[in-house]
Amino acid sequence: MIVNATEFKTRAGKYLEIVEKEEIIITKNGKEVAKLVPIIKNGTPNADFLYGLLSDFENKDITKKQIRDERINKKYENID
Repeated sequence: MIVNATEFKTRAGKYLEIVEKEEIIITKNGKEVAKLVPIIKNGTPNADFLYGLLSDFENKDITKKQIRDERINKKYENID
């Protein structure tokens, strides 16, 4: 969603509720100046980052342990 700064200032409470569901871009004089993004409340930032790294991984029902094991295996597989 894109909203201008004046509208955002006038109805900040409304946009704080909306940002829980989607990103909000704030513009000033027609230029993008800020971006509000929802905070991810599930999991941990590290796990979320790792899920992003494995976006091409076929099995989307992967556990944190599987991600950790995959990282460890890749780290040590080329050591002679």
